Amino acid sequence: MNAAPETRVVHAACPHDCPDTCAMLVTVENGRAVRVQGDPEHPTTNGALCTKVSRYPERTYHPERVLTPLKRIGPKGRGEFVPVSWDEALETIAARLKAIAARDPEAILPYSYAGTMGLVQGESMAARFFNKLGASRLDRTICASAGSEALLATYGIKAGMHVEHFAESRLILIWGSNSITSNLHFWTIAQAAKRQGAKLVCIDPRRTETAEKCHEHLALRPGSDGALALALMHELIAHDWLDHDYLERYVDGWPALRERALQWPAERAAAVCGLTVEQIRGLARDYGTTQPAAIRLNYGMQRVHGGGSAVRLIALLPCLTGAWRHRAGGLLLSASGWFAGRRDDAWLQRPDLLAGRQPRTINMSTIGDDLLREASPGFGPRIEALVVYNSNPVAVAPESRKVVAGFAREDLFTVVLEHFLTDTADHADFVLPATTQLEHWDAHTAYGHTYALLNKPAIEALGEARSNAAIFRALAERMGFDDPCFADDDETLARRAFLADRVDLGSLEQRGWAKLDVADAPFAKGFPTPSGKAVVDVPGLGVPDHVPNHECAETTPELAARFPLAMISPPARHFLNSTFVNVKSLRAVEGEPLLEIHPDDAAARGIADGAEVRVFNERGEYRCAAAVSTRARPGVVVGLGVWWRKLGRDGTNVNELTHQRLTDIGRAPSFYDCLVEVAAA
Repeated sequence: MNAAPETRVVHAACPHDCPDTCAMLVTVENGRAVRVQGDPEHPTTNGALCTKVSRYPERTYHPERVLTPLKRIGPKGRGEFVPVSWDEALETIAARLKAIAARDPEAILPYSYAGTMGLVQGESMAARFFNKLGASRLDRTICASAGSEALLATYGIKAGMHVEHFAESRLILIWGSNSITSNLHFWTIAQAAKRQGAKLVCIDPRRTETAEKCHEHLALRPGSDGALALALMHELIAHDWLDHDYLERYVDGWPALRERALQWPAERAAAVCGLTVEQIRGLARDYGTTQPAAIRLNYGMQRVHGGGSAVRLIALLPCLTGAWRHRAGGLLLSASGWFAGRRDDAWLQRPDLLAGRQPRTINMSTIGDDLLREASPGFGPRIEALVVYNSNPVAVAPESRKVVAGFAREDLFTVVLEHFLTDTADHADFVLPATTQLEHWDAHTAYGHTYALLNKPAIEALGEARSNAAIFRALAERMGFDDPCFADDDETLARRAFLADRVDLGSLEQRGWAKLDVADAPFAKGFPTPSGKAVVDVPGLGVPDHVPNHECAETTPELAARFPLAMISPPARHFLNSTFVNVKSLRAVEGEPLLEIHPDDAAARGIADGAEVRVFNERGEYRCAAAVSTRARPGVVVGLGVWWRKLGRDGTNVNELTHQRLTDIGRAPSFYDCLVEVAAA
């Protein structure tokens, strides 16, 4: 008779780059994780996980997991490796880094982003290591920095509404967000508001799954969001749908903003946005006459040249109507600012280890160009070594032809910490096996809600995998870094990540999460700026205006004549950036890389649904299947991403076509500011 399995349930947190940051419960039987589910007691998770993360055990126990250190034996990019011991890997890596650092430590570059959002497995021991080394610093811009800096400039903080309070809103503008795909728990809350009579309006170039389920969809052109915001302001002014008292008390620079908005009647914006005058006026009427009205803004709309200015303008809309007086009114783009001062960043990252040095900063969004640069007085030393963790730049960075060329340099020493042999890992000299979220300690903030979370390891690390923090701890030892901080273990880092007087550590320990103390209507009586007011005329930036795309008929007419279609590249529903692409059950649902194209644009090019197409511009070419669909508006194609290049039809993905030019604010990439042409293959 078989004994009953030993079963336990462990509190965990979803590590992925998503505003929901779910609290999870991991069921373990006889040392094996058999189920991952949402914590029903956590108010925003409410027991539910997205399809991707509910299959997390499939990812953890994936037969292709890298579970031993690997050393390259073939050409870069071929993914040809042999297993080696940790001792051999660490000794070789440390020796190469020491030799490079002896010449110039700034020739070494870390490259990481949000493969995990954890404070421990993200930038704790890694930051200590690179600060002590004096390596080049990485400007982590690839996702959110345009919108983040716009919020900081306007509100003085990267923060906004509580997501739960959208349930009480009477009007919700879902702006630049496919919430069903990328913010599922907000969508549940919005549906609750809808059942109570709220109107939902989606503003998005694509007719997404979310747009289909809203009362109204405004399919504006990519990069025209700022023009729409200004036209809405024009209508609010013309009809006096304004809260004059709020403007007087809590907005610095209202006269200048009023003057700017009066230059944008609905007719002018309609021509820029590709909308009708009636659509703009109807939306303004709804927004100006409905209280409480809330905006769920997401980061897709800021991935264009004028993305920062557009966020500034949209962030000012609730100030005009006084929507911030209500806890169910205002705007949410990010809640991450509420965690500032509640986590112990100085202790986690130890910037004091720089010892007064000020290394250069490399923008992760221009890594394609930067890996190909020679040493120069303006740039500094050539990049000789790259340590990649929590990222897959060969797949996700813009203008990937240059990224691939840079990673293929034989004189570039590359170390990748990974779970799988991604496109980036295929170019590594060493691949080091990293643990997944089920196998390590971590602490998490969120950018979509106001709960801190603690992740406890549910299972022992598989094979020879080690946590990111443990790998950098071991590298520090081999480099001879003997500062006591390099002895801190992962559990210590996780338990000390939050300040005891600012976060309820008892709740974190017992429940796995703790609610932050944030006012219900945080900006009802002003903003955390020096003046206490939202700022219109920002020093160095001026009064915001619509900024046209880098690539469009207005700014580059000759280019637009050759490449007349605007391309956006949002994530496929069952992927999260390039994560989960190799989970076969999820990839089976997605099928293959697709380009959505409107029937009118397809007919003009002789393209049938399902046919192979060439998508191309001056930067490159990408082949995939055409999905002829009204999800794409006329003149816009949608390249769903981010597929691993080696899983594509021709070994490329949509980033073969994107460029490295940056946003107006925040030094961020302009992924959705891209002109292409499409032809039958």
